[in-house]
Formats: sequence, structure tokens, C-alpha cells
Amino acid sequence: MADFSRLCIHQVTLLHQWDMADFLAGMRRHGIPATAIWRDKLKETGAAETRRMIDGEGLAVTSLCAAGLVTSPDPISAAAAMDEVRRALDEAAMIGASNLMFVAGGVDPHEKSIEAARTRTLERLALLAPHARAVGVKLALEPLHPMVCATRSVLSTLALANDWCDALADDDAFAIALDTYAVWWDPNLAAEIARAGRRLIAFHVNDWLADTRDVRLDRGMMGDGLIDIRAIRQKVEAAGYTGYIEVEIFSERDWWRRDPDEVVDIIKGRYRSVV
Repeated sequence: MADFSRLCIHQVTLLHQWDMADFLAGMRRHGIPATAIWRDKLKETGAAETRRMIDGEGLAVTSLCAAGLVTSPDPISAAAAMDEVRRALDEAAMIGASNLMFVAGGVDPHEKSIEAARTRTLERLALLAPHARAVGVKLALEPLHPMVCATRSVLSTLALANDWCDALADDDAFAIALDTYAVWWDPNLAAEIARAGRRLIAFHVNDWLADTRDVRLDRGMMGDGLIDIRAIRQKVEAAGYTGYIEVEIFSERDWWRRDPDEVVDIIKGRYRSVV
């Protein structure tokens, strides 16, 4: 009998097919023990009601996804973004998530300085630490693929995530999330995974399609692309990671269009065969 005790399916993988109630019930029906909640869906239902439904279905919640975008040089915009991260930390605590996925933000189009954006992000992370500690939710620093530096995240390598954690020196407030789609290309990946070690709080799996048409919204199902997912998993586990294996697929042209029960069945099959 297949062991799915470490399988987690992110809500975003079925973003358009199920509302919150149907999604959580679907996870229970398919025997999926854990999920990560998508924040836009949480807003539709409300944190308190979502927590009630989660408890009713008996699911573990790995994380709330996502908040951040704190790179703006404009003080008013930056303050608003910081307040939004604090609200998201509160929401994560309310639904029982251990961490909040942190997406740094991109480069200001007028300033055009990635160095300045990175410096501001690190400074603002330090300011967020007291709130994260107070609510008991870690900010999971998630490096994204370099192709989204302009608009989504100037945190673009695992090495940089490790550097930021070294600089912040606060294991109660910060951890690292690793997504195969974002880091599979990195020639220093093995060394940086080992360096991250126990900082790794989340491990996301999906695949990079050879004919990817959209760097954000055209992720592949595990086994359909070019990533040696099992090899990365082995490195992550050798570094000490024992948590859930989290399937996170953004797929405008394929998986978001399919029957949700079919998608979950395929995920379970691929989890056995290629993850």
C-alpha cells in the first residue's frame, strides 16, 4: 500500500476547480494528510471559518501562501506592504500554519537597482521578526527563479536565502522554503542545500516543462519535465529535512483546467513513481 503520510497538496494546485470547503473535503476524501492554504482563497472564507473547516477535516496546515512584496523605495507603499505581511502572519497563526511563505518583491522600475531592493528587503525582514516571534509563525524565505526578479522576487538563489538567514540570525523568526521549479538550474544547489540544513522548513515539488510558455503559470506535473526531483529530494533529506513533500503547481493551460479528482489521482501516482 502506498504511503502518502508525507504528501501535501497546495491549495493553489486546484485554484480554479474547488472553493475552500470543496478543496478541504477533497483532501480528506483522497487521503491527503496536509495542505498549504492560498491566501486569496483564505480571504474569501475568512481565517476563523477556514480554521473551523480545517479542524473538521483533520488536516495539517504547513503554511499560508504568500505575503511580502516589501521592496518599494516609497515609504508609504513600503509601510502598507509591511502591515500586510503582519496581517498575513496573524492569519497564518489563526489557521495553525507553522510558516508564512515570504515573496520578497521585485525591482523598482524607476530606481532600477536590484542591490538596493535586496538591501531594503533584508532590513525590513529584521523589522518583521518581532511580530513573527510573537505569533509563533516563521517567515519562510523562498527563493524564486531569476526570471521573476523584475516583478516578484529579488531573492533569487538559495545561496542568498542562506546569506540572509545568516545575517538575520534568528531561527525563531526565519526559515527557508525550497521549490524545485525555482532552484533546479543552480550549479551550487547541492552545497547550498547542505548549508541550509535544518533551516529548511518546506520542500515544494513540481516540474519545469521543456516548452514552458509562462515562467509563473505554466509549471508541470512531476515527471513531465526536466527536473530530477528525486535527486533533489535526496539532497534535502540528507540535509535533515523530514517534513511534508508539498506539490505546488501553477498551471493556467493544463492542470487548472482538469477535473480536480483526476488531478489528485495523478499527483498520487507521480508521488509514488518520480518523487
